[in-house]
Amino acid sequence: MAIDREMPLKEQMKFDMRAEEVDIMEGDPQLDADGGATINFGPEVQMSEGHTENLADFLSDGDLDVISRDLVEAYEGDKDSREEWSSTYAEGLDLLGMKYEERSNPFPGASGVSHPLLAESVTQFQAQSYKELFPAGGPVKTQVMGMTNPQVEAQSGRVKEFMNYQLTHVMEEYEPELDQMLFHLPLSGSAFRKIYFDNTLGRPVSKFVSSEDLVVPYEATDLMTCARITHVVKMMSNELRKFQVSGFYRDIDLEDPKDDDPSKVKEKIDEIDGKKKAYTKDNVHTLLEMHVDLDLPGYEDANEAGEETGISLPYIVTIEDNSGEILSIRRNWNEQDPLKIKKQYFVHYKFLPGLGFYGFGLIHMLGGLTKTATSILRQLIDAGTLVNLPAGFKARGLRIRDDDQPLVPGEFRDVDAPAGDIRNSLVPLPYKEPSGTLFNLLGFVIESGKSFAAVADMKLGEGNEVNPVGTTMALLERGMKVMSAIHKRMHMAQGKEFKLLAQLFAETLPNVYPYQVVGGNQAVKAQDFDERIDVIPVSDPNIFSVTQRVTLAQQQLQLAQAAPEMHSLPEAYRRMYEAMGVQNIEALMPPPPQPQPKDPATENSDLLAGMPAQAFQGQNHDAHIASHFSLMTSTVVKSNPMAMANIQAHVMQHISLKAQEEIQAEVQQQMMQQQMMMEMQNRVAEREAELIDNFVTELEDALKDSTQDPLVELKKEELELREQDMERKAQEAQLKLELEERKADDRKETDEDRIDQQKDALAIRSAIAAEKLEKDSKNKMMDKAEKITANLEKTAANILNPNGRQQ
Repeated sequence: MAIDREMPLKEQMKFDMRAEEVDIMEGDPQLDADGGATINFGPEVQMSEGHTENLADFLSDGDLDVISRDLVEAYEGDKDSREEWSSTYAEGLDLLGMKYEERSNPFPGASGVSHPLLAESVTQFQAQSYKELFPAGGPVKTQVMGMTNPQVEAQSGRVKEFMNYQLTHVMEEYEPELDQMLFHLPLSGSAFRKIYFDNTLGRPVSKFVSSEDLVVPYEATDLMTCARITHVVKMMSNELRKFQVSGFYRDIDLEDPKDDDPSKVKEKIDEIDGKKKAYTKDNVHTLLEMHVDLDLPGYEDANEAGEETGISLPYIVTIEDNSGEILSIRRNWNEQDPLKIKKQYFVHYKFLPGLGFYGFGLIHMLGGLTKTATSILRQLIDAGTLVNLPAGFKARGLRIRDDDQPLVPGEFRDVDAPAGDIRNSLVPLPYKEPSGTLFNLLGFVIESGKSFAAVADMKLGEGNEVNPVGTTMALLERGMKVMSAIHKRMHMAQGKEFKLLAQLFAETLPNVYPYQVVGGNQAVKAQDFDERIDVIPVSDPNIFSVTQRVTLAQQQLQLAQAAPEMHSLPEAYRRMYEAMGVQNIEALMPPPPQPQPKDPATENSDLLAGMPAQAFQGQNHDAHIASHFSLMTSTVVKSNPMAMANIQAHVMQHISLKAQEEIQAEVQQQMMQQQMMMEMQNRVAEREAELIDNFVTELEDALKDSTQDPLVELKKEELELREQDMERKAQEAQLKLELEERKADDRKETDEDRIDQQKDALAIRSAIAAEKLEKDSKNKMMDKAEKITANLEKTAANILNPNGRQQ
């Protein structure tokens, strides 16, 4: 192996030789004429490769065969362990009634209709869940973890807008895949989403994986601790060849795939869809993408001492099922992760928890009721058929013209009756009308199924009767208990899916990613997707229908209207509009106008009219105070205690703001002076260091050129002593500078404390002055009132005569 000296260091580091591999080096390195070196290694040398490389290219064919044989055998065992589950699922698909059954038992033409209880439940669930999990505005919202500030709030908004933009516009497969998944989920009880980065599309994708295409071991309880996950992938030969040419899969020859036997579930789905495979030259390969833990030979886990630990590490192994050839083996952990924890690609959606790994669906829970309802319905229809088309016995001598044709309404047909009485020659079978008991039983079965599946029509009001909000909420909660629990499980699963997507965006986005939206341009940063922002579904786990959401908003609005002094009516109306799905609420409810600064004359006018006035920073407080003081000395205000109190309160606002602005300006000036002093000291210290360095350099150059006599040596020692002294002084200057900085920080804290104390004292003095001013005003008013009363009494006494009669 030749190593070029011009090779970049990063490339040379790929040749990672272990300690035991150095011993097999044959001979010493030989230098080449061009400056390189040739090192002869033995045939057993292994070289490590990049973290994302296909390890199947570096393993021997024997090791690959052993790994493939073991994994395929494990997959076959996993598939056989759920054979009963597949059979139950396949049989349950017949209960959908999508295909009419032609029956000849108990008689030809017997009814083959199926009751739509299961189909109706599935359709109702799909429609309701689809709207909740993917609203028109986007399914993602964000929340800030920890303390909030304007920067973090803006970051949260960028993440929310970008992810909703990706899911609604860029990731075109997301919505239809979600739609399809929500139809499969209530049937099988389990559905999966696979989130990964697609190199061909150059972006993350989220695909629906049906439960029959994801196989886990018998002992599995959840995806996180599952030792083996097998995703069965169907891929056309041309598509597989593209991956081989690009280097993603091994470029090996593969035989044309054979037509494998489809699973029971696949056969039943094809039967319901009414399709079958007719063209057999499409060459569809079946790939087994297995997420497993392996102890690969040559890549064993080792501790810090280099000893093998025997721990199996997570890998993704892709096997072509027909030939058993391994196409790729890739590490399934982050390169920077010292614990080598398995990366997750799948999210499990469950309809009902079930008793094991797979959840229970409506097929498991309503299968018996649907069969019963179908059987009763067919019996009722067959009974009606037999009554409408009766059969029986007739005597041999009785001859009826065209007896093989049924009678039509209004027809009278000739009959030869030997006994003379037709009734004695005809005996009809005793068929009964459809049973009322069976009909009632059918209604009971249907009601039980609908009650469980929460698809019954709830009558919340009869005629003009309107139930109270509390009663309506109780009826909704009682009728939707099952749906509420299912919705919470889907909300949690969708939250995991969004977190995986956010992690992919953080790993694959550039530092700044600009994109265009309606009305302008936006941009998101890769570092926006950090632990400070939590990505969650926009759906509410406690609200599972539009009716419930509107009802809750209506009750909030009623409470706000009943006590407006305790609530914000605009916010209550806004929530009501949001629950109703109204767009562009700002056009209906514009924000209230914010108060604006006014001139002193306008403020005086408002105060005289009894309206409040607001002082603002930056106003000419002295001019405002003088104007208001002149108003207070007027006769009109003196006789109006209420106006006097309003003006005094407004003047106190100006006094408070004026004091704050003066102290703030003073503090800012002091801080600027301190910063200037610190900056000057820092620059002096930096300049001293530069001068010292230059002096030392010049001195060393001069000493090199001089002769080495005793005087020079003494001079050199003297200069070294001076240099040491200068370094000591520089250190002392640096220590002094740090001390001055600490003193400046202490003075800053002391000044801030003094400012806070001054503010508190100013507020107390302002309150005391206001109280004193109000008290003096009241005393003056009382004195004036007493004088006026005394004058009135004196005048009345002068007017009356001694006999008490008025003159």
